[in-house]
Amino acid sequence: MRARPPPEGIVGGNLAFSNLLINLDPFNQPVRMDPDLITAAEACRILGISPATLYAYVSRGLIQSRPGPDHRSRHYRRQDVERLARNRRAGRGAARGAAQSLDRGLPVLDTQISLICPDGPYYRGQSAIAAVRSGATLEDVARVLWDCGQDDPFGACPDARWPASVESLVADAQLPPLERALAAIPLLGVAVRHSFSLSPTVRREMAALLLRQNAALLVGATPSGDPVHLQVARHWRPGNAGFAHLVRAALVLCAEHELNVSAFAARVVASTGAHLHATVCSGLAALTGPRHGGATARADALIRAGADEITARWQRGDDLPGFGHPLYPDGDPRAAELLAQLRREHPDRPERLAMDAVIQRAEDVSGLRPNLDFTLAALCQLYALPANAALVLFATGRLAGWLAHVLEQQEQGRLIRPRAHYTGHRPGADTDDSA
Repeated sequence: MRARPPPEGIVGGNLAFSNLLINLDPFNQPVRMDPDLITAAEACRILGISPATLYAYVSRGLIQSRPGPDHRSRHYRRQDVERLARNRRAGRGAARGAAQSLDRGLPVLDTQISLICPDGPYYRGQSAIAAVRSGATLEDVARVLWDCGQDDPFGACPDARWPASVESLVADAQLPPLERALAAIPLLGVAVRHSFSLSPTVRREMAALLLRQNAALLVGATPSGDPVHLQVARHWRPGNAGFAHLVRAALVLCAEHELNVSAFAARVVASTGAHLHATVCSGLAALTGPRHGGATARADALIRAGADEITARWQRGDDLPGFGHPLYPDGDPRAAELLAQLRREHPDRPERLAMDAVIQRAEDVSGLRPNLDFTLAALCQLYALPANAALVLFATGRLAGWLAHVLEQQEQGRLIRPRAHYTGHRPGADTDDSA
């Protein structure tokens, strides 16, 4: 394609014109590529590494890559490359490694729960994608994640009635789903005997009860012994078997994803010896943040805006909510699986085809593919559910993973207490100029 001259005032200082790529996309709309993109050869030169090592850094989320202007090559964010080069020059001491570990860097603890691979997460060695295709339920993967063996913690049915203190919260239609669960779960914990029990069997039975109670609280229903996906689907779209199947798939795909923010928060609280109800609340609280649980709402808004908004946002330098994932540079396999199921369920529906147009436009202008947040929002839009329904699905499924981390941390019996590197005012550093 032919490059167009940059707008007046953009090129200046040390910014070379070659770094500002403006092309025409297949829709004949001008697309401004990120001016901070460099080639693989340049990235390898700056870092002093081989292409194979560069690709490894990309797969670990340390460097973001995007298609080049011809969509056949890959370009890399200069600021990511230069930041990594600075870190390498600063050395690889313990303090530096610990600091880098807090943002998708080096592993900080051992776990047997899940492994993130290019083809999706694995739950204790079993593919989450394969579990969805085999018809597994959230309860099935919870048994795997919690390492239940032959025991079934879901054998007992929960009480079909809420305590009076919780019933009033469930009846309050003004309470958002997460806030309702956050308010009710501590009250449920007060009445639970053996909440600090060391018995693995008792802990897993409590976890199973919490999984069902949390689902009921999030949708404003009463507890049930039915599979969680049926509870949720029946509340939103009763009698719709196709919808129930999609909810099941979504919950399984949401169940666990290593040390995401909410799982780590729950794990830290669990390391203090807190009971399961408190750890669940810490995970839910982390989801209330716009940088974590708010991702589904932003993806929902982008889908509603339509394909034309994609190009406008990218030209302005805005991000594309629901697209791209640092741990899946070639696309989120969880999203691809759920999208495939949505397409099979609704092959010709106009609303679903409009979502495909959004996906195609995003890939054309940015090279980014949809992530799980996008597909959860797409699923809820297709069934005319409120925007917060996507977050409800995420929180319902992810509780299985939080509880897995909590159970593992409790078994390890260690307190998580990192140290901080102080960068503020040092005592005695100032001198009195008036003396």
